[in-house]
Amino acid sequence: MRRRAILGYGAPGVGAALMLFVGWWQVDGPGGPEPIGQRPVALTAMDFRLTDHEGNAVGPETLIGRPTMAFFGFTYCPDVCPTTLSDISGWLDDLGDEADEMNVVFITVDPERDTVETMAEYVGYFHPAIRGWTGPEEQIARVADGFHATYERVPTESGDYTMNHSASVFLFAASGRFVTMIDYHEPREFAVPKIRRALEEETEGAT
Repeated sequence: MRRRAILGYGAPGVGAALMLFVGWWQVDGPGGPEPIGQRPVALTAMDFRLTDHEGNAVGPETLIGRPTMAFFGFTYCPDVCPTTLSDISGWLDDLGDEADEMNVVFITVDPERDTVETMAEYVGYFHPAIRGWTGPEEQIARVADGFHATYERVPTESGDYTMNHSASVFLFAASGRFVTMIDYHEPREFAVPKIRRALEEETEGAT
């Protein structure tokens, strides 16, 4: 499993690093608001049908009743997906027993290659709480639309293809209400408190 390296900065760069950190906090980090037009709708307002990596039928109702952490990607992803799933595994380890209270789903954007069997093998390399979801292309599109996630198929020079996709992790309360997102570059010390925020949300007030 690949994990992101933590880069250190020497004393001469402390001031610049601090300024960059403050800017990140206010724009992309916990101190910045999510753009309203890009916020996912509540899970209770979504309508899709997929299959998990054990062959079970799943939909938005599967996620209602427990906080949810969701990430879009694909098993042929060379870097972002294994890195993020490794990060999620570390966050779940940090949560300890609280991790058992969450739904954690990895939703493919490449259903042509990511069959139920492929998803089962892939999620097996990460934390056991992570569920792999796949399904027909039109249903994947419906999920992505509800989450306001983006993805596109990109041809490669070899004649194959790869996928570009949203890299953020989505957090929902047990009610299905969207809480916040964890950015791909977000440090663990901010990611885990965001997850705890979702865990602490009341189950009332879904929109």
